[in-house]
Amino acid sequence: MLYPKKVKHRKWFTMRQNLEKQEAHPDTRGTKLSFGSYGLKAMGYARVTSNQIEAARKVAMHNAGKTARSGSASFRIILSPEAGRSEDGKGKGDPQGFIAEVKPGRVVFEIDGVSAEVAHEAMRKAGTKLPVKTKVINRT
Repeated sequence: MLYPKKVKHRKWFTMRQNLEKQEAHPDTRGTKLSFGSYGLKAMGYARVTSNQIEAARKVAMHNAGKTARSGSASFRIILSPEAGRSEDGKGKGDPQGFIAEVKPGRVVFEIDGVSAEVAHEAMRKAGTKLPVKTKVINRT
């Protein structure tokens, strides 16, 4: 499981879950490819857990094949602690895991060093592991 080396606060506030408002404000940072030639872009809002990120990374590297060992792959989202659910007035509870808030337009994964067909298929399969609609993009 993925987790950050250090966090500023042990428990973070959870944003309200009004999806219409979240999807109305797309991400302004991390919307273009920086490290690779092909990427996976989120088309909606979601809270992605570290287990989902790891599953998507594994399937992307598996489908990229042995040629990806000469290339590079990276994911570009930041994890923060997620507290357990609780009723009002009883505190937040212990942190249960780590999540990343993904807004529309954010590039989640990037890959480089493989052919276009292989990269497209690897990114498509990685997108099926995430709880958000995604689109495969390339550097043109």
